[in-house]
Amino acid sequence: MDITRINTLGELIKNNYKTRPIKDELRSNLIGSLMNNVNPFKGILGYDETVIPDIQTSILSRHNLILLGLRGQAKTRIARLLINLLDEYIPAIEGSELNDDPFNPLSRIAKDKIAEQKDDTKIIWIHRSERYAEKLATPDVTVADLIGDVDPIKAASLKLPYSDERVIHFGLIPRSHRSIFVINELPDLQARIQVALFNILQENDIQIRGFKVRLPLDIQFVFTANPEDYTNRGSIVTPLKDRIDSQILTHYPKSVDISKQITKQESHLADEQIRKINSNDLVENLVEQIAFEARKSEYIDSKSGVSARLPISAYENLVSTAERRMILNNEKETNLRISDIYGIIPSITGKIELVYEGEQEGPTKVAHILISKSIRSLFADLFPSPDKMKKNQNNNPYQTIVNWFNKGNTIDILSDLSTEDYQKTLNKIPGLRELVSKYHEKITGKDLLLYMEFILHGLAEYSLLSKFKLESGVQFKDMLSSMFTNETEESDGDPEDFYK
Repeated sequence: MDITRINTLGELIKNNYKTRPIKDELRSNLIGSLMNNVNPFKGILGYDETVIPDIQTSILSRHNLILLGLRGQAKTRIARLLINLLDEYIPAIEGSELNDDPFNPLSRIAKDKIAEQKDDTKIIWIHRSERYAEKLATPDVTVADLIGDVDPIKAASLKLPYSDERVIHFGLIPRSHRSIFVINELPDLQARIQVALFNILQENDIQIRGFKVRLPLDIQFVFTANPEDYTNRGSIVTPLKDRIDSQILTHYPKSVDISKQITKQESHLADEQIRKINSNDLVENLVEQIAFEARKSEYIDSKSGVSARLPISAYENLVSTAERRMILNNEKETNLRISDIYGIIPSITGKIELVYEGEQEGPTKVAHILISKSIRSLFADLFPSPDKMKKNQNNNPYQTIVNWFNKGNTIDILSDLSTEDYQKTLNKIPGLRELVSKYHEKITGKDLLLYMEFILHGLAEYSLLSKFKLESGVQFKDMLSSMFTNETEESDGDPEDFYK
């Protein structure tokens, strides 16, 4: 159907066009997507077996739904992608405030136009992108914002009483007729606003200034909320909760691989950074592991959650840390290093909610603890556990490295160290390169240096070496001498006290 040639109600009728309720529209288009193996939720990762099937079931049931989940679980992103299941264009009466259906007008203005102009009534075509409205629930949201209010100026100019529908200035919800309407953080709405909502959901009527207006609105409602707020008594009016047909629980990525895909998809790197900064799976996995460690940390409020935005921002800062070093050394390109991970501290501290124990430690200290635990966790997956090797020094693969440090040798890995000096520094340590080659023979070239540095950080987390904070980098030395030297102002050798 060529919609550019259909401009009046009469032409619409001649073409046998039939409108349908938005829930039927979503249902029909979803069925088509499923049959043709088309994914309308492109970009939503990790929900293929859990959240997405539940959403599809709700749409097939023509339900209003609520997405329950902690921050950073793609709730709003999912809601916005629902427009992909709408028809590309739908007709509406030209000049109407409520996207009036030409075959079933809702507003007084549209009804009067059709009564007067009949088949010559002008229509417009509304694109699916214009059929989405979203409101963040805050305590200052009023009934007038969502439902509407009487406009005294309009009443005076038209010489109409307040009870006349034509003097109403409609709010967001009536103006979302035949559209998707999303309310984020539903429990934050005042109780009286929630009451107005369940009146619309169930009875299809609104009350403005005491005047009852019957409006059979055709809206797909989607709500989002934090589970803790949603289940607390008093946060949400029970009749409203009862009228929301489907409740869908979201979750954080269940694996590092999925989390890494999300980070790469959502991170916004400059073209220069993509070309000149060489990444590596090891560092990328380390960034994601930090988020996983944070979600189970005793210092962080699990009810608040750790957003998926944390590893996204952290990865961007990680790349920028390497880029800064590259610029200072006037190099054409550089590789990510393990020590670059300390450049992501600002991305962590701003995205975690601490419990009392965490507040006692401080956000920066907690961030370093998370990094330490992440290194320790990954190290055990890539190399033999040092804890098991301590008892058997004869077959200990780390003994050559530890012995070199026990002779009083130290290594400084500065944040602005050039690539050449970085390579020379790591190559000083006997047995380090051979150890990487022994357990990861496919690792070669510049990636080899990254794994060599990672071994030093890993041995420090397992207390085989000491790691100290310098003004602009880290220093590795033997554990035994650090116990007797007067350096307690910097560290006592415990990885968790690295930045104490």
